[in-house]
Amino acid sequence: LVLGIILVAINPYKQLPIYGDAIIHAYSGQNMGDMDPHIFAVAEEAYKQMARNNKNQSIIVSGESGAGKTVSARYTMRYFATVSKSSTNAHVENKVLASNPITEAVGNAKTTRNDNSSRFGKYTEISFDQRYQIIGANMRTYLLEKSRV
Repeated sequence: LVLGIILVAINPYKQLPIYGDAIIHAYSGQNMGDMDPHIFAVAEEAYKQMARNNKNQSIIVSGESGAGKTVSARYTMRYFATVSKSSTNAHVENKVLASNPITEAVGNAKTTRNDNSSRFGKYTEISFDQRYQIIGANMRTYLLEKSRV
């Protein structure tokens, strides 16, 4: 059993200047712990472990309604698209994210914490080639709470 890294992140409910390309490049190639805790540090560690050990990696984003799980997953995908230098496939992230409104068209509901709370979980699998460049992605939904649709 290999234990991973745990990052506790808080949704500030506003845009912060800590997710731009300059920050992505600052975390790229860094060792865990050399930089401040950040979703990009977790993504970089997963990317390096994938490349170093040639093994699949998982990042679990968990939290309550309105915690920022979807946004954190989006930042992670953007990080991978940027650091993998997938020039011809750089729009994979956009294609995956563009499918998100379709998957959320049925099953979302307004809650006290979130105006557009998903009633299901999402599993997004990002595929890389032998050069660790993104070649595709697959999104699946699960645990649909039919009683709340």
